[in-house]
Amino acid sequence: MHEIPAGQPLWRAAPAQADARILIVDDEPANLKLLDKMLRAEGYRNLVLIQDPRQVMEAYRAGPVDLVLLDINMPHLDGFAVLAQLQALDDPLLPPVVILTAQHGRDVLLRALNGGARDFIGKPFDRLELLARVRNLLDVHLAQRLLHAQKDVLEAEVRARTHELHRTRLQVVQRLGRAAEYRDNETGYHIMRVSHVAALLAGAAGWDAGQCDLMLNASPMHDIGKIGIPDHILLKPGRLEPEEMAVMKTHTTIGAEILGDGDSDLLRLAREIALTHHEKWDGSGYPHGLAGGAIPLSGRIVAVADVFDALTSERPYKRAWSVEDAVAFMREQAGTHFDPDLVRHFLELLPQVLEIRTRFAEPSASPCP
Repeated sequence: MHEIPAGQPLWRAAPAQADARILIVDDEPANLKLLDKMLRAEGYRNLVLIQDPRQVMEAYRAGPVDLVLLDINMPHLDGFAVLAQLQALDDPLLPPVVILTAQHGRDVLLRALNGGARDFIGKPFDRLELLARVRNLLDVHLAQRLLHAQKDVLEAEVRARTHELHRTRLQVVQRLGRAAEYRDNETGYHIMRVSHVAALLAGAAGWDAGQCDLMLNASPMHDIGKIGIPDHILLKPGRLEPEEMAVMKTHTTIGAEILGDGDSDLLRLAREIALTHHEKWDGSGYPHGLAGGAIPLSGRIVAVADVFDALTSERPYKRAWSVEDAVAFMREQAGTHFDPDLVRHFLELLPQVLEIRTRFAEPSASPCP
């Protein structure tokens, strides 16, 4: 087989390869010139020639690099040091590095391979070998770059779909909660206020962002059990008789039964809240008379948010309390009705709580003074 003259192209680089950014690092100007000529003759046009190895990192950061042709023996920094700098970048798309060397000792080759090099080209350069290795390594790297880009696109789509599912789920549970509120002559704004205040309190109590988000999603269903309460009790404008109150209290267990034993974190938390948000710190609550730390924290949190909003909201059977009177009641009931630590957090967060009340105020009424 005859050697193809240096000035005659062996093949033309494909468009993607022609634009590939190739760093050529060699302290010998003649080698840089020769490599530049060889590669440009094949259609590669995005070549960066570097004579001083200390400039490699600056050139690397200037734009995506698809291949590095790297000499070993250089002043200031040898090829091994440059390899170490590249590896330290922890770039998920680190380009292949081809070592240019006249040394063929086993120790040198192993050291370079262990340092991250992908291939070798011996000096003096064999043109056909050089072009074949460059083409093959670029093919692999550009394919990896394409896969990485597709992966980013797919991940972005998954994030968008997940966000949409999350938003839809929140709307569904809010509407489920509103079904119970409408039966009680209340509006959906109550559950919006309760859920946001509950999420705020959960954060103050040490819950992480994911747990607070679950609280935001689950707490709207705290009174879902009211669906099962007869109208003559649920809608009675006056005080309930003891037997009627006993029926009303069953909305906690009814809610727990409706939400069932689902295997999702959302439904498990919603069930826990529905069942325990009427328990009291001193054990006088219902349905099980739990006290103190035996009451799940989620139920204690929603109890604070729910009672404060109920006090400051107007109902057909009562006028809204002022914020001052409601806050005074929360203070008085700390350690009796409510977890005292949560009341402390509530008082510290009162400006944010009032902002939530304003943001989700009833359309036909202004917030209480």
